[in-house]
Amino acid sequence: MNLSELKLDCATKQKKGLHFILGSIVIWALVAAVHMTDLPILMKNMLTFCATAPLVPLAYFISKLIKVEFSDKKNPLNSLGLLFSLNQMLYLLIAMWVYAAVPDKMVMVIAMIFGAHLLPYAWLYSSKIYGVMSVLVPVTALIVGLNFEPYVLALLMVVFEIVFSIMLSIEVKKLPKTNN
Repeated sequence: MNLSELKLDCATKQKKGLHFILGSIVIWALVAAVHMTDLPILMKNMLTFCATAPLVPLAYFISKLIKVEFSDKKNPLNSLGLLFSLNQMLYLLIAMWVYAAVPDKMVMVIAMIFGAHLLPYAWLYSSKIYGVMSVLVPVTALIVGLNFEPYVLALLMVVFEIVFSIMLSIEVKKLPKTNN
């Protein structure tokens, strides 16, 4: 297979990562719920980190529901997709610093990291919505995060993820059907 065929195969079998985006709706809803409480900000931030932990198992469960091949060892681009995700882990070190240094801005930083990490998936999945969201989320997170409480940004992220999921579903439906 050539590169275009590998990208199409990956996008088709992975449904352009829809299972992870659907899972992130749940994660951002948990973050919003945490930040609507009266807990101290450091506890909210610790719970925010905890709320992000179940994303992979949640995405795995959702992949079964929407019939996504969670791991395809035959296509080398799937390893690249994993590398794109692991790259985000390094940026979470910034969020860990913000946790103590500027605690009321941690949700903003996590939202910006999340949004920015979407950019390589625009290439991998040949997806316009990934490209749009990779710019829209960090810029909006910065503006909203500087001017509103963290729960407002988390709720906005839920809305973004719902819209993202809908738009991604539309892209997935336009993919050519395969016999796999």
